[in-house]
Amino acid sequence: METFKDVISGDQLVLVDFFATWCQPCKMMHPILEQVKEVLGDRIRIIKVDVDKYGVTASQYGIQSVPTLMLFRQGEVLWRTSGVVQKSELLATIDPFLRQM
Repeated sequence: METFKDVISGDQLVLVDFFATWCQPCKMMHPILEQVKEVLGDRIRIIKVDVDKYGVTASQYGIQSVPTLMLFRQGEVLWRTSGVVQKSELLATIDPFLRQM
């Protein structure tokens, strides 16, 4: 079984959504992430991490508010933000990292 560390340590760009099921802004983020995935397809991997189920992982990355989005490649944090991010802003943020591949 693939671990969180396995996923973020690869060469592929990985967008991690740290969320909670009770969080209203997190629910707003879900369709935005689906739209981003539609646009970028296999060029990015998007995973969701429930902070209530995976509290140890969330605390390792200092997650204090949800949603928190983090972009990883080869285990390195490339970008991080908290709160709802609109599709256009998210695509604009991710684009330079895709060009580095």
